[in-house]
Amino acid sequence: MREPAQPMRIEARWPVALALIVLVGLLELLPSRVRVLPRWFPYLLVFALIVPMAAVGISTAKARWLRIENIAVYLFVAIAGLLNLSALKFLLFEMLHHSKEITGLHLLSSSIALWATNVLIFSLAYWRMDRGGPESRANRMSTRFDWLFPQEGAPEHVPPDWHPTFVDYLFLAFCTATAFSPTDVLPLTSRAKMLMMFESTVSLVTIVTVAARAINILGS
Repeated sequence: MREPAQPMRIEARWPVALALIVLVGLLELLPSRVRVLPRWFPYLLVFALIVPMAAVGISTAKARWLRIENIAVYLFVAIAGLLNLSALKFLLFEMLHHSKEITGLHLLSSSIALWATNVLIFSLAYWRMDRGGPESRANRMSTRFDWLFPQEGAPEHVPPDWHPTFVDYLFLAFCTATAFSPTDVLPLTSRAKMLMMFESTVSLVTIVTVAARAINILGS
């Protein structure tokens, strides 16, 4: 007799939802002059991503909602990334033209918001991209690794069903934005390396130019 197929393991989405809520809070730190789009737009963007994530957990048509979620994540990463770059470009332009409408406090709060937003955006991209996504990792459906985690080199110290979850990718994005280089997680593919280079570049520009200028103004 044929054994019934194992049900698909679904990774919990609440850490991702929590990160998105934090992201909205961080964007509130941006002065109104720095905002590229209306104040309500980030809320709409986050809502459009949380809805399919919630549906993945409660709906019986999981395959359909997983496809919708996949599209929503990549759209969110692309739009939020472009908005973050636009805000950073605006701040650099204002700094170069010595605008007095952007104060040191505005620059400091904006640099914190843009840096942290950069981390959260790339953590979502890494989480969605690596090995085909969270369900592919949880169900061991993919053999193409974009990143190699230290736990996978020491299987005796982790549960037998261990696989990277969103928190692991959040830590990866945080370390990339802080150290500007790989730490304990090794990129294995070209696309992983290019994404990490891009994240490090955005982080470096934010810290070296915007944050440093803000501290200089506030200290003078």
